[in-house]
Amino acid sequence: MRVLYVTAIIVVLDQATKLLVKGFSLPFVDYYHAGMQLGASIPLLGDFFRLTFIENPGMAFGIDIGGKLYLTAFSTLASIGIVYYLFKIRQEALIIRVSLAMILGGAIGNLIDRVFYGVMFGEDPLFYGKVVDFFDLDFFNINVGGFHISRWPVFNIADAAVSIGVLLLLVFHRKFTAVEEEGMAFSPSPLSTPEPEGIGNSSSDIKDDRVTGNPS
Repeated sequence: MRVLYVTAIIVVLDQATKLLVKGFSLPFVDYYHAGMQLGASIPLLGDFFRLTFIENPGMAFGIDIGGKLYLTAFSTLASIGIVYYLFKIRQEALIIRVSLAMILGGAIGNLIDRVFYGVMFGEDPLFYGKVVDFFDLDFFNINVGGFHISRWPVFNIADAAVSIGVLLLLVFHRKFTAVEEEGMAFSPSPLSTPEPEGIGNSSSDIKDDRVTGNPS
């Protein structure tokens, strides 16, 4: 399934950018990259777009549902399910498969953080790592019923891949479903297929032949 190249590219880009932000070391070549300080923010396009390093113990965009083990288990099962489904629909429209591959790449990217980052950086046990987020975008000022938001929740490439994949899936899945249903509606029924000419004689033809004495 070549569409999994999309998944692999997303995972590689996601992990590379996270390590650049968080920092990493390569002891075998004596190399150390310090990364950013937790909570630090670097303006890229003024106050509209910044790099802000935070660590997220929950789901995408800071959403927290259930414990860390629940999130890890859910992400693992969801990833396996998407791979299986991609195999089943390998003949379907490319855009549908690309959408699912993007969602899969995002799920795996954040899953790596949760499973391994705690151990890799000596901060938490296995499966208890935090997800690295850093894209910080300005947003409309919304203040409704005590809920206030002025900036979009800080996110990463994996989060963006999942969001874009879901959006594409919603848009194009409806489109292709409608096209398939329309095609089925206009396709001729096997029961209504006309009988080819010249095959067999009708009962009236047989009766006429017997009356006139013509051989059948």
